[in-house]
Amino acid sequence: MTPEAIWYGRHPVGVLLSPLAWLFGAVVGVRRAAYRRGLLASRRVGVPVLVVGNLTVGGTGKTPLVLWLVDWLARRGHRPGILVRGYRGRAERWPQWVRPDSDPAQVGDEAVLLARRGGCPVAAGPDRVAAAAMLVADGGCDIIVSDDGLQHYRLARDLEILVIDGARRLGNGRCLPAGPLREPPGRLASVDLVVCHGADWPDGYRMDLVGERLVAVADPSRTLDLAALRGRAVTAVAGVGNPERFFARLRAAGLAPLERPYPDHHPFSAVDAGRWPAGPVLMTEKDAVKCAAFAGADHWYLPVVARLDAAFATALTQRIETLTHG
Repeated sequence: MTPEAIWYGRHPVGVLLSPLAWLFGAVVGVRRAAYRRGLLASRRVGVPVLVVGNLTVGGTGKTPLVLWLVDWLARRGHRPGILVRGYRGRAERWPQWVRPDSDPAQVGDEAVLLARRGGCPVAAGPDRVAAAAMLVADGGCDIIVSDDGLQHYRLARDLEILVIDGARRLGNGRCLPAGPLREPPGRLASVDLVVCHGADWPDGYRMDLVGERLVAVADPSRTLDLAALRGRAVTAVAGVGNPERFFARLRAAGLAPLERPYPDHHPFSAVDAGRWPAGPVLMTEKDAVKCAAFAGADHWYLPVVARLDAAFATALTQRIETLTHG
């Protein structure tokens, strides 16, 4: 039995684990209150900090939203920087600058994806305060967008954007380990903006991810329309937080892929690739950054971009102007 079967269904184990979930929720609530009241110190880094996070474990679409945000900010004259934890990165020293050619094994797969697509400085480190300070002091950034870190209260933030998966939503509504929540559902009421990936949300803004053109993992100059693979035998691999969303995107495009889900942040290797069937193999962009060294000619990834309600940009403009002009 997987945690997802408990978290996103009506499995009775979720009820049995409820006392632990209440305890978890109480602990995180006390910790957050300690930061709000100054018993634990939050640190500022001298520029506005925007946090893009979620309440649930696993992917919700934060990374495409971060890319949308830094592009939107840059087009308005800001010098944004992206802050990431560097999840599963094995670097011996932190914080680290992340560049398009950085090793994802050292700094994390999402960090490298952001460096390739973001067009701005990217810093990674478990100590988000130190990484943010580096972006300001050495990167010349005048505003920081943190990919995840909603629960990292030591870094003071000026705007919180919560991303919700429109399909899985809040699961069974319980905190870990009985459910997928990192904080109780009431935390929703305290964030500044709510973005729902793939669906509408009360008092929130809808985000959809769009992309119809595949890129060759080994040679990004080669592209292929997704529709060209209709009727062909293809394999889809995904080591992301919600692989079903990627598979569903391919099915919606008229493909019938052989689906091979892997754990989130799976460290793909040539051994994995050797087990994939012949023919086109499709993957997410996050997975592709780990497969370039051993990818075959028929291995492809599907880049996507975020599309948001116009009302979201309006609401964001109002808040950014308040932060930067007082």
